[in-house]
Amino acid sequence: MKKLLFLLFISSLSFAQNANRKYISQDLKKEGLEIKTSDGIYFIKFKTDKIAEVQFTPNGQTNNQESQAVVLNDEEILYDGQFSKNSSKISSKNITIEVVHSPFQIKYFDKKNNLILSEKNGYSKKENSETLDFNLDQTEMLYGGGARVLGMNRRGNRLQLYNRASYGYETHADLMNFCIPLVLSSKIYAVHFDNPAIGYLDLDSKKDNTLAYETISGRKTYQVIVGDSWTDLISNYTDLTGKQPLPARWTLGNFSSRFGYHSQEEVEKTIKKFEDDKIPVDAIILDLYWFGKEMKGTMGNLDWEKETFPNPEKMMADLNAKGIKTVLITEPFVLTTSKKWQEAVDKKVVATDNTGKPFTYDFYFGNTGIIDIFKPEGKDWFWNVYKRLIHQGVSGLWGDLGEPEVFPSEAITAGGKADEIHNVYGHNWAKLIADGYQKDFPNQRPFILMRAGYSGSQRFGMMPWSGDVSRTWGGLQSQTEISLQMGMQGMAYMHSDLGGFAGDYFDNELYLRWLQYGVFQPIFRPHAQEEVASEVARKDIITKAKAKKLVELRYQLLPYNYTLAFENSQKGTPLMRPLFFEEPNNTKLLTVCETYLWGNDFLVTPITKAGVTSTSVYFPKNNNWFDFYSDEEQLAGTTSSIAVVEDHIPVFVRGGAFIPMIKTIQNTSKYSLSTFDLHYYFDAKTTQSSGKLYNDDGTTANAFEKGAFEVLNFNANSNSKTVSIKWNAEIGKNFQPSDKNVALIVHNIKAKSVTVNGKSIDFKTVKNNIEIPVSWKKGTEVEIKIQL
Repeated sequence: MKKLLFLLFISSLSFAQNANRKYISQDLKKEGLEIKTSDGIYFIKFKTDKIAEVQFTPNGQTNNQESQAVVLNDEEILYDGQFSKNSSKISSKNITIEVVHSPFQIKYFDKKNNLILSEKNGYSKKENSETLDFNLDQTEMLYGGGARVLGMNRRGNRLQLYNRASYGYETHADLMNFCIPLVLSSKIYAVHFDNPAIGYLDLDSKKDNTLAYETISGRKTYQVIVGDSWTDLISNYTDLTGKQPLPARWTLGNFSSRFGYHSQEEVEKTIKKFEDDKIPVDAIILDLYWFGKEMKGTMGNLDWEKETFPNPEKMMADLNAKGIKTVLITEPFVLTTSKKWQEAVDKKVVATDNTGKPFTYDFYFGNTGIIDIFKPEGKDWFWNVYKRLIHQGVSGLWGDLGEPEVFPSEAITAGGKADEIHNVYGHNWAKLIADGYQKDFPNQRPFILMRAGYSGSQRFGMMPWSGDVSRTWGGLQSQTEISLQMGMQGMAYMHSDLGGFAGDYFDNELYLRWLQYGVFQPIFRPHAQEEVASEVARKDIITKAKAKKLVELRYQLLPYNYTLAFENSQKGTPLMRPLFFEEPNNTKLLTVCETYLWGNDFLVTPITKAGVTSTSVYFPKNNNWFDFYSDEEQLAGTTSSIAVVEDHIPVFVRGGAFIPMIKTIQNTSKYSLSTFDLHYYFDAKTTQSSGKLYNDDGTTANAFEKGAFEVLNFNANSNSKTVSIKWNAEIGKNFQPSDKNVALIVHNIKAKSVTVNGKSIDFKTVKNNIEIPVSWKKGTEVEIKIQL
């Protein structure tokens, strides 16, 4: 319900900051506040008490109510209204919006009544563009705008909003595959411009404290989002645009991938190399040779090249029997030389020109049309291709070139002209697949690998990657920035081709450093051009042995990583997190991306230059930190020079953390928590801490929502004499729990005695750690007491 303190309708004529805008009247409606001005109508409402939405409809235009990004329904918000001759003000618990009548201006305040943002000129129109602009304060730093390589603070840049590949980029890329019209401020608020048309985000490029959104057409709608913390802000944004569904557990395993496998025989021999060397692997990804022997001229065939893949169904069935999934590349282009061109024309599923004829044009792969996925017939036609492949045994789908890579402005789709829907082509392509799975394979979790998307693409289960990065040290250096920024924008699974993609540069040190980073980032997928083998199983003996240990560690961390994925599905929390999430008021951290948090409990510093022997690491102030490999302690709030070794990058664990791990398995089909290790990092500074471990079958869609899950909870309390650790389990109504044998490994501690549920138990001491065997019967709670 809506609560008003008092209401006074006023008509007033006065000059505004925009000299052409004059306040005329206001009307408080059930849905929100309407403000009529001389050049249009504002409609202001609260979607939640932390999200305000503003729509402006200029005179002579109609407001398009359809959003490509927003899925959140409006909540019933209790808000206050204060109205006077000079201003109109509405307030939720967390946001106050004040409309100053003269000079006309809209201001936004947080729950402490701090001004966070205000419109400058508001809406203005030029011959070929429309603009919404805002005032910034001089100190705030800005993030967002999609995937770029510009440094963490993107203030000072004018960002083009036109999804486009940046082939072979290294340490700078102004424009990349994901252009998201979202700006986040170091003051912990965000503005999302709810319009997919191409344009620009100007983050104070003129140094006049102005944030501007410029577009060619479309909605003049934006949302202002606030949060009590960075994680709360991102949770609110992903409430607005949709949460990422929990992926299948195999998604977090190792991929065999390269450009590309030319034949069924090559696929089978590659997997055999993994098996022979006992290197864990969960999936193999087939690039474009699955549908044609040549790179050019065959795109759009969308069916197996039977000469080189004579029996794909048997190939995939044999792989599935080993627990290995098959992922196929597809593109939205149907070449005029492809086997399906005439079918696509006859069924009218490609974009057209202004006369209604199929629109064709040339690009690298040949003369082509593009599938009109905005047209029901195009969407159905494309999905039927996928449905046939899934029935054959395909487990994952790769959507490549979906910016789209070449999409002339003259093309027309059922969703609008090319420039109006360019930035949401990949977004709607992912939606097409997600919707198809929901309809025809409702119990399966889709795997959708895409290199282009838009605000909210995460809700379709999209797995974004950072495009054709250079296989160089410079290419590696840019990856943490891209993933951290995209995680803040809802796309938590942004990852890179491990080892790098573009070019023939070959360096084993670079490859291993990239994989060492890969262990602690969302998707572990080495990938490269044909000139250099990307697969761990195809490396030389020495490099393969080192890389194998990294793959094994990735699998040992599956319980921790899968729990991160679950948290992301529930709260939108990124898997990779900037250090300023931990200390939002530490201005020195606001531009740091060289060190980051992997989940809540790992602190990671990738090595991104050759021959490094030491590196500086800052350790956040809330806990002490312990070297993951040596247990050496680092004090909270300090900066240390850390020796760098060949075998691993610097990784530290938060004091008080619980880290669940398993022994190495060949792939996730062997995953089980009947036996696992639970590492607890005792820290005298941290007297209370907690952790959890999420578990389900790893494959069933919406397992948590269906009650087919368990959550294991761990809590620790300590004083100078005793450490008390308690375990309990939350069991979903449709989950069958099992007894568990747990090795509790307590780090950095010396114990006199240990009891489990009051009974004395033997334990093992290794250096400064103790190992306690615990038999955890299903349906029971466990209390472990350690006497110091």
